[in-house]
Amino acid sequence: MSLPSGVFQQSYGQDMAIFRTKTQWLLLLAFLVLLFLCPLFASDRILTILTIMGISVISVLGLNILTGYCGQISLGQAGFMAAGGYISAVLTAKLGLSFWVALPTAGLGAGIIGIIFGLPSLKIKGFYLIMATVAAHFIIIWVILQFSGITGGANGLSAPRPAIGDFVFRSKGSYFYLTMVITCLAIYCAKNIVRTRVGRAFVAIRDNDLAAEVMGINLWVYKLTAFFLGCVFAGISGSLLVHYYSFASTDHFPFINSVWYLGMLIAGGMGSIAGSIFGVIALKLLDELVTFVGPFLSAVIAPQAAASIGLIMRGLVIALFLIFEPRGLAHRWELIKSYYRHWPFSH
Repeated sequence: MSLPSGVFQQSYGQDMAIFRTKTQWLLLLAFLVLLFLCPLFASDRILTILTIMGISVISVLGLNILTGYCGQISLGQAGFMAAGGYISAVLTAKLGLSFWVALPTAGLGAGIIGIIFGLPSLKIKGFYLIMATVAAHFIIIWVILQFSGITGGANGLSAPRPAIGDFVFRSKGSYFYLTMVITCLAIYCAKNIVRTRVGRAFVAIRDNDLAAEVMGINLWVYKLTAFFLGCVFAGISGSLLVHYYSFASTDHFPFINSVWYLGMLIAGGMGSIAGSIFGVIALKLLDELVTFVGPFLSAVIAPQAAASIGLIMRGLVIALFLIFEPRGLAHRWELIKSYYRHWPFSH
């Protein structure tokens, strides 16, 4: 990453730091202060949008590790979220365990399920792997519906709100704080995972798995590790979503969400942690824009067409990114920063 003129690193630790200058630290602190002050002036609707964004960011981070860094395309992320959400709901509602025990357990449980469904990646890739992950989603949902004595089946299962002692995260503001803290930790963990030896192995497999194997990278181990890590993030995201609604239902995890998570990754930029965040924000804000202009469009065009405008706009935006900005918003952000640092010089 380029640095402002006159800024030099004097050690390997400084060179590997995520935030290298005082300005970057100040901007980070200013953003965090603004973020955590939101409940003081934001409405419940805005807090709900931000909370769902945070939960989506965690899931897309896991998909980014699996698809953006390791190259294993998955359309089963919503199914793995459902697995984590139901594990958390069963542990808290049926067994009476604390949310703080159920949350990591949900992540680990979803990760183990991800390893099972990641086994086909050792023999297949591309379109065939996509179909295998699609099958994983529907198998997970089928299992949830069949074991109705445990999961509640089609009727769903109540899940208690998280609590610390006598304090229960009931309000929109309190759950917003919980979600944002876990989201920030997830971003930090994901950023450091992709900078390790494991992350470099993922990139090598993505770029050319045959060359990576020749260099001594064990494809079996690292592909299954990528599925495990990606599904751990999905499980944590699913657990947060279930406890936010205080209810576990398969309706919260439709297959189309897996498609939109991949679309968020495309819009934000694959192989970039910042891209996961940008993609979620971009498509969620697009949804809100469509919600705002929908009533006006229904007066101009047919109401049936206006009702579908959200799906049309999402599909159109993803297609435009694939054509004109295939590297996503993260790449555009890097170009903007480079332009700012080099201005007024052209290079």
